[in-house]
Amino acid sequence: MKQVMIVRTDLKMRKGKIAAQCCHGSIGSYKKTDSKKIKKWENEAYAKVVLKVQTKEELLELKRLADEKGISNYLVIDAGRTQIPTSSITVLALGPDEDEILDEVTGDLKLL
Repeated sequence: MKQVMIVRTDLKMRKGKIAAQCCHGSIGSYKKTDSKKIKKWENEAYAKVVLKVQTKEELLELKRLADEKGISNYLVIDAGRTQIPTSSITVLALGPDEDEILDEVTGDLKLL
């Protein structure tokens, strides 16, 4: 079991901004996840992985695949108060879910 956050690198967010956006995504996706999966994830040390894509289009395609497979997910849309323009899509969070299920969507991505 793990949770995956996928970050857009084309926005050139600084480390702190990336961390905050990943936190928003993590909580958002967690709230949409089935309680049985959450319990299992809690018993397996809350594994989290942060991956990267280069464009919004890549991120939206991954969301489409996640939706198609029934994977809980949350798309983070920034308020635009600091580094990036309002309504920028920054992060897609998936799960928590089984590693194999998430890997079907994210298996080709590289770690941030």
